[in-house]
Amino acid sequence: MKIGVLGSGEVGTALSNGFLKYGYTVMRGSRHPEKLADWKTKSGDGALIGTFEEAAKFGETIVLAVKGTAAEELVQQQASSFKNKIIFDTTNPIADAPPKDGVLKFFTNLDESLLERLQKAAPEAHFVKVFNSVGNSLMVNPQFGGIKPTMFICGNNNPAKARAQEILSQFGWESEDMGIAAAARAIEPLCMLWCIPGFLKNDWNHAFKLLRS
Repeated sequence: MKIGVLGSGEVGTALSNGFLKYGYTVMRGSRHPEKLADWKTKSGDGALIGTFEEAAKFGETIVLAVKGTAAEELVQQQASSFKNKIIFDTTNPIADAPPKDGVLKFFTNLDESLLERLQKAAPEAHFVKVFNSVGNSLMVNPQFGGIKPTMFICGNNNPAKARAQEILSQFGWESEDMGIAAAARAIEPLCMLWCIPGFLKNDWNHAFKLLRS
Protein backbone atom coordinates (compact mmCIF):
# COMPACT_ATOMS: atom_id res chain seq x y z
CA MET A 1 0.00 0.00 0.00
CA LYS A 2 1.13 3.53 -0.79
CA ILE A 3 0.98 5.95 2.14
CA GLY A 4 0.88 9.73 1.82
CA VAL A 5 2.03 11.53 4.95
CA LEU A 6 1.19 15.23 5.08
CA GLY A 7 3.53 16.98 7.45
CA SER A 8 7.26 17.49 7.93
CA GLY A 9 7.32 17.44 11.73
CA GLU A 10 8.20 14.78 14.28
CA VAL A 11 4.85 12.98 14.13
CA GLY A 12 5.13 12.68 10.36
CA THR A 13 8.69 11.40 10.70
CA ALA A 14 7.81 8.79 13.32
CA LEU A 15 4.84 7.40 11.41
CA SER A 16 6.61 7.52 8.05
CA ASN A 17 9.49 5.52 9.50
CA GLY A 18 7.01 3.08 10.99
CA PHE A 19 5.31 2.48 7.66
CA LEU A 20 8.67 2.05 5.92
CA LYS A 21 9.72 -0.45 8.60
CA TYR A 22 6.74 -2.62 7.70
CA GLY A 23 7.27 -2.49 3.95
CA TYR A 24 4.99 0.34 2.83
CA THR A 25 5.97 2.94 0.26
CA VAL A 26 5.73 6.42 1.75
CA MET A 27 5.57 9.86 0.18
CA ARG A 28 5.86 12.71 2.63
CA GLY A 29 4.28 16.01 1.63
CA SER A 30 5.25 19.48 2.73
CA ARG A 31 4.87 23.07 1.58
CA HIS A 32 8.66 22.97 1.31
CA PRO A 33 9.63 19.41 0.26
CA GLU A 34 13.31 20.32 0.22
CA LYS A 35 13.20 20.29 4.03
CA LEU A 36 12.68 16.52 3.82
CA ALA A 37 15.65 15.77 1.55
CA ASP A 38 17.82 14.43 4.38
CA TRP A 39 15.01 12.17 5.59
CA LYS A 40 14.60 10.77 2.06
CA THR A 41 18.33 10.14 1.73
CA LYS A 42 18.48 8.28 5.05
CA SER A 43 15.27 6.30 4.53
CA GLY A 44 15.96 4.31 1.37
CA ASP A 45 14.12 3.40 -1.80
CA GLY A 46 10.63 3.29 -0.29
CA ALA A 47 10.81 6.93 0.79
CA LEU A 48 9.59 9.71 -1.47
CA ILE A 49 8.96 13.42 -0.97
CA GLY A 50 6.73 15.94 -2.67
CA THR A 51 4.26 18.73 -2.15
CA PHE A 52 1.10 18.34 -0.09
CA GLU A 53 -0.85 17.89 -3.32
CA GLU A 54 1.53 15.27 -4.69
CA ALA A 55 1.49 13.25 -1.46
CA ALA A 56 -2.30 13.50 -1.21
CA LYS A 57 -2.68 12.14 -4.73
CA PHE A 58 -0.01 9.46 -4.22
CA GLY A 59 -1.32 7.86 -1.06
CA GLU A 60 -3.97 5.17 -1.07
CA THR A 61 -4.17 5.95 2.64
CA ILE A 62 -3.30 9.43 3.95
CA VAL A 63 -1.82 10.41 7.30
CA LEU A 64 -2.64 13.96 8.35
CA ALA A 65 0.23 15.06 10.59
CA VAL A 66 0.21 18.86 10.57
CA LYS A 67 -0.49 21.40 13.30
CA GLY A 68 -4.11 21.45 14.31
CA THR A 69 -4.34 25.14 13.45
CA ALA A 70 -3.38 24.34 9.84
CA ALA A 71 -5.37 21.14 9.39
CA GLU A 72 -8.76 22.46 8.30
CA GLU A 73 -7.40 24.72 5.58
CA LEU A 74 -5.17 21.95 4.24
CA VAL A 75 -8.05 19.48 4.13
CA GLN A 76 -10.18 22.00 2.24
CA GLN A 77 -7.39 22.44 -0.28
CA GLN A 78 -6.91 18.69 -0.78
CA ALA A 79 -10.56 17.58 -0.55
CA SER A 80 -10.68 16.37 -4.16
CA SER A 81 -7.53 14.26 -3.68
CA PHE A 82 -8.96 12.84 -0.44
CA LYS A 83 -12.14 11.61 -2.10
CA ASN A 84 -12.93 7.99 -1.09
CA LYS A 85 -9.58 7.66 0.70
CA ILE A 86 -8.87 6.70 4.30
CA ILE A 87 -7.42 9.63 6.24
CA PHE A 88 -5.67 8.93 9.54
CA ASP A 89 -6.13 12.15 11.51
CA THR A 90 -3.40 12.54 14.12
CA THR A 91 -4.10 16.20 14.78
CA ASN A 92 -5.23 17.97 17.92
CA PRO A 93 -6.91 21.39 18.17
CA ILE A 94 -4.10 22.95 20.19
CA ALA A 95 -4.38 26.73 20.31
CA ASP A 96 -1.48 29.09 19.74
CA ALA A 97 -1.21 29.80 23.46
CA PRO A 98 1.03 28.34 26.17
CA PRO A 99 -0.32 25.69 28.55
CA LYS A 100 -1.51 26.87 31.95
CA ASP A 101 -0.72 24.70 34.99
CA GLY A 102 0.28 21.98 32.55
CA VAL A 103 -3.03 22.06 30.66
CA LEU A 104 -3.04 22.82 26.94
CA LYS A 105 -5.54 25.25 25.48
CA PHE A 106 -7.79 24.05 22.63
CA PHE A 107 -9.50 26.19 20.00
CA THR A 108 -12.51 23.84 19.92
CA ASN A 109 -15.07 23.09 22.61
CA LEU A 110 -16.75 19.91 23.79
CA ASP A 111 -19.62 20.34 21.33
CA GLU A 112 -17.47 19.98 18.18
CA SER A 113 -14.16 18.25 17.61
CA LEU A 114 -11.50 19.07 15.07
CA LEU A 115 -12.14 15.70 13.44
CA GLU A 116 -15.76 16.69 12.82
CA ARG A 117 -14.63 19.94 11.22
CA LEU A 118 -12.25 18.04 8.96
CA GLN A 119 -14.93 15.55 7.96
CA LYS A 120 -17.19 18.45 6.99
CA ALA A 121 -14.37 20.00 4.97
CA ALA A 122 -13.90 16.80 2.94
CA PRO A 123 -17.21 14.90 3.23
CA GLU A 124 -16.26 12.21 0.73
CA ALA A 125 -13.12 11.22 2.64
CA HIS A 126 -13.09 8.57 5.39
CA PHE A 127 -11.48 10.13 8.46
CA VAL A 128 -10.28 8.15 11.46
CA LYS A 129 -9.02 9.87 14.60
CA VAL A 130 -5.88 7.96 15.61
CA PHE A 131 -2.37 8.51 17.05
CA ASN A 132 -3.44 11.78 18.72
CA SER A 133 -3.11 10.74 22.38
CA VAL A 134 0.55 9.74 22.65
CA GLY A 135 3.93 11.27 21.83
CA ASN A 136 5.69 10.56 18.57
CA SER A 137 8.44 8.49 20.20
CA LEU A 138 5.85 5.91 21.32
CA MET A 139 3.71 5.71 18.18
CA VAL A 140 5.47 2.69 16.68
CA ASN A 141 6.27 -0.41 18.77
CA PRO A 142 5.95 1.19 22.22
CA GLN A 143 7.69 -0.75 24.97
CA PHE A 144 5.87 -1.14 28.28
CA GLY A 145 7.19 -4.43 29.63
CA GLY A 146 5.18 -6.56 27.23
CA ILE A 147 1.90 -4.70 27.87
CA LYS A 148 0.22 -3.24 24.82
CA PRO A 149 -1.23 0.24 25.35
CA THR A 150 -4.65 1.21 24.02
CA MET A 151 -5.26 3.64 21.18
CA PHE A 152 -8.75 5.10 21.10
CA ILE A 153 -10.13 5.67 17.60
CA CYS A 154 -13.33 6.94 16.03
CA GLY A 155 -14.80 7.80 12.65
CA ASN A 156 -17.90 7.40 10.52
CA ASN A 157 -16.60 4.67 8.17
CA ASN A 158 -16.24 1.15 9.55
CA PRO A 159 -13.85 -0.20 6.87
CA ALA A 160 -11.58 2.81 7.45
CA LYS A 161 -11.54 2.12 11.18
CA ALA A 162 -10.82 -1.55 10.53
CA ARG A 163 -7.82 -0.51 8.44
CA ALA A 164 -6.60 1.75 11.24
CA GLN A 165 -6.90 -1.15 13.66
CA GLU A 166 -4.81 -3.35 11.37
CA ILE A 167 -2.07 -0.72 11.30
CA LEU A 168 -2.25 -0.23 15.05
CA SER A 169 -1.86 -3.94 15.63
CA GLN A 170 1.12 -3.99 13.28
CA PHE A 171 2.63 -1.07 15.19
CA GLY A 172 2.27 -2.84 18.55
CA TRP A 173 -0.99 -1.37 19.86
CA GLU A 174 -4.37 -2.63 20.83
CA SER A 175 -7.24 -0.39 19.76
CA GLU A 176 -10.66 0.59 20.99
CA ASP A 177 -13.31 1.81 18.55
CA MET A 178 -15.32 4.52 20.30
CA GLY A 179 -17.85 5.04 17.52
CA ILE A 180 -18.60 7.83 15.07
CA ALA A 181 -16.73 11.10 14.53
CA ALA A 182 -18.51 12.83 17.42
CA ALA A 183 -16.53 10.62 19.82
CA ALA A 184 -13.48 12.71 18.96
CA ARG A 185 -14.95 15.31 21.32
CA ALA A 186 -13.77 12.96 24.07
CA ILE A 187 -10.70 11.47 22.37
CA GLU A 188 -9.00 14.72 21.41
CA PRO A 189 -8.83 15.99 25.03
CA LEU A 190 -6.81 12.88 25.89
CA CYS A 191 -3.95 14.84 24.35
CA MET A 192 -4.35 17.37 27.19
CA LEU A 193 -4.29 14.62 29.80
CA TRP A 194 -1.30 12.87 28.20
CA CYS A 195 0.73 16.10 28.17
CA ILE A 196 0.16 17.16 31.79
CA PRO A 197 2.86 14.87 33.31
CA GLY A 198 5.25 16.07 30.61
CA PHE A 199 4.73 19.75 31.26
CA LEU A 200 4.71 19.40 35.05
CA LYS A 201 7.32 16.66 35.62
CA ASN A 202 9.07 16.19 32.26
CA ASP A 203 7.54 12.71 32.11
CA TRP A 204 6.65 11.84 28.52
CA ASN A 205 7.05 8.06 28.57
CA HIS A 206 3.50 6.86 29.19
CA ALA A 207 0.35 5.79 27.35
CA PHE A 208 -3.27 4.93 28.10
CA LYS A 209 -4.61 1.44 28.75
CA LEU A 210 -8.27 0.37 28.84
CA LEU A 211 -8.91 -2.41 31.37
CA ARG A 212 -11.99 -4.60 31.67
CA SER A 213 -12.95 -6.94 34.48
